[in-house]
Amino acid sequence: MHVQSESAPKNSSALDAGYVWFDGKLVPHQEATVSVLTHALHYGTSVFEGIRAYETDRGAAVFRLKEHTRRLLDSAKIMGMTPPVTSEQIDHAILETIRRNNRLSCYIRPLLWYGPESLGVNPRDNRVFFMVATMPWGVYLGEEAVRKGAALMTSSWRRSPGDIMPTKSKAGGNYVNSVLANQEARDNGFDEALLLDREGYVAEGSGENIFMYQDGVLMPIVHSVNLRGITRDAVIQIAKSMDIPIEVTMATRDELYTADEVFMVGTAAEVTPIASIDRRPISSGVAGPFSLKMREIYLDVVSGRVPEFEHWLTYVH
Repeated sequence: MHVQSESAPKNSSALDAGYVWFDGKLVPHQEATVSVLTHALHYGTSVFEGIRAYETDRGAAVFRLKEHTRRLLDSAKIMGMTPPVTSEQIDHAILETIRRNNRLSCYIRPLLWYGPESLGVNPRDNRVFFMVATMPWGVYLGEEAVRKGAALMTSSWRRSPGDIMPTKSKAGGNYVNSVLANQEARDNGFDEALLLDREGYVAEGSGENIFMYQDGVLMPIVHSVNLRGITRDAVIQIAKSMDIPIEVTMATRDELYTADEVFMVGTAAEVTPIASIDRRPISSGVAGPFSLKMREIYLDVVSGRVPEFEHWLTYVH
């Protein structure tokens, strides 16, 4: 099983972005500054992606770069934003930034945002900027949460419905909902939040999709408000290649309580087992064997050790 030793940065002082791609060129991240009147700073009018590059036998490789770039541009389209870059230019900027920082593995953050030309709510006169940052990034919730299984709590904050916020756009403003839910969970001693919709169905974590495993069947939790998860899709395709039965389902939180296993997936979280929800143990209350096995296989895939899925990797060099 592939194990990373460091934990994800816990605050901004821990970030080591090195050089970033900013306004068409690579600059030290300290020099990549924006105006305090930036529209996105005031109204959340940005779209972004979270992507990972992994160390492989052939050097650094970006996992599912094309899919992430497409989702970034789709997010911009939903927001009515006209990007100043094409998909090819985004891919180029990402790979160049990784090369300049000599990263063997990293978390990648591309961002499109409205600038400071106007502070009116309508940003039609504002320029759209583009940047890419790459940062060292380990196990999102820490090694212990993976080894023992994460502890979740059902948040009092509900996931925003699609007629209130553009849930299929990875827009900055959407993540106020996630920030509040995650803060609530952490303040109450949990690792992560579980968000429900306004009808009480499971939506997702603050930044992850949820899976159940029951009686040998893998059950991706589907919901109309969920972002189309790229890691979620990868796990489903990996499971299909293993001939694991799959049943996409909606679920209430009490159904999660009685599952054989529950785990969450995402670019940052990768595949993280869940040991308890609302202090109720899932099965025996430890990381489940299927979840741990799926994590192991997933990390083999992203590290280039599974030829069947090597087409998901874009090698940096």
